[in-house]
Amino acid sequence: MNIEALVREKAQAAKEASRILATMKPQEKNRALHAMADMLEKRAKLILDANAEDLEEARMKKDVKRSYLDRLMLDESRIHAMAQGLRETAALADPVGRGDFSTVRPNGLEIRRVRVPLGVVGIIYEARPNVTADAAGLCLKSGNAVLLRGGSEAIRSNTAIASLLAQAAQEAGVPRGAIGFIDATDRQGVEVMLHLNGLVDAVIPRGGAGLIRAVVQGSTLPVIETGSGVCHTFVDASADLAMAEKIALNAKVSRPSVCNAMETLLVHENIAADFLPRIVRSMEAVGVEVRGSEKARAICGALAEATEDDWSTEYGDLILSVKVVRDMDEAIVHINRYNTGHSEAIVTNDVKNAHRFQAEVDAAAVYVNASTRFTDGGEFGFGAEIGISTQKLHARGPMGLVELTTMKYLIYGEGQVRE
Repeated sequence: MNIEALVREKAQAAKEASRILATMKPQEKNRALHAMADMLEKRAKLILDANAEDLEEARMKKDVKRSYLDRLMLDESRIHAMAQGLRETAALADPVGRGDFSTVRPNGLEIRRVRVPLGVVGIIYEARPNVTADAAGLCLKSGNAVLLRGGSEAIRSNTAIASLLAQAAQEAGVPRGAIGFIDATDRQGVEVMLHLNGLVDAVIPRGGAGLIRAVVQGSTLPVIETGSGVCHTFVDASADLAMAEKIALNAKVSRPSVCNAMETLLVHENIAADFLPRIVRSMEAVGVEVRGSEKARAICGALAEATEDDWSTEYGDLILSVKVVRDMDEAIVHINRYNTGHSEAIVTNDVKNAHRFQAEVDAAAVYVNASTRFTDGGEFGFGAEIGISTQKLHARGPMGLVELTTMKYLIYGEGQVRE
């Protein structure tokens, strides 16, 4: 079977399954999610063996980044976390059928608006095998069938995880085809998927800027953009410097490969002489390469020069750009010019500045005195997430169950006709 026929067959099976999934009871879906979690833990060795082969192949590539290997690597604790994520998803409130609007018109028509599944959701992603479990679980819970296409670098890991999840779900009563995985690494598979109008209802890309751009530009299907993250932290003149140091270190170092990690630190010039040497020492002590603007290098002369490209780069690694800014005006202008609409933070003791920063910075999540690393479905109380949406239509920010549904109007009448 050629790739186009393979992808179309899986999409057709997903479409048929989606009609059954849309009407499944919450307890039926929850039972399947628990079965899927149990299956991952029971067959952990199969997954780890497949992942070891993916890692071995990845390490043979030239100039492979630590962050890349970190995203790809699985161990028993990460498999347990994937399983636990499925169980936590099962414990969440089911959004399907939830009403959020009702009215009775003067002519007696009763109108209700309820949440319904999107239908078939296509997920195109890179590197992280845990996305396979997260996406399958969230889509199933929200009544959607899912068509998964992971990156070639994790093909063995993803194939193992997806097949186990599909087997467990089907044994628990979920229709065949509800969890589909495209196990071909040829890019033609993605191209076919992006043009399956009538079979796939929406596509969500998860990965770097290049992947997201390619999907947005090449798709004839609706695309929900999830974000690359060029995230900033601005240390205001009134900031508690100990707090600022703690927040900046966490935002950069706790997991530099993820999209909510800080890539650029902005420092008010009034406190730069005190704060910059301190934060640079702390960053360099944990292996961060710091690149600075002209003013930053005047204070810390050993810094490498930050170029224009640095301000718009998502490093995904232990690299940080630092810029000294004149005031909040310059900080906000810089952020709104170079950010990707993901997560931005200010450290300040000035309430007016905090409110102004949140009002004027254009991003899905804007923090005051907290790390950008909190932009996450779990941290926001949504359970697992399908991704962080950086667009402004349909969904923005961490996408949980509700964001995987749309709306339907239910109208009740007693013979009314329109004049």
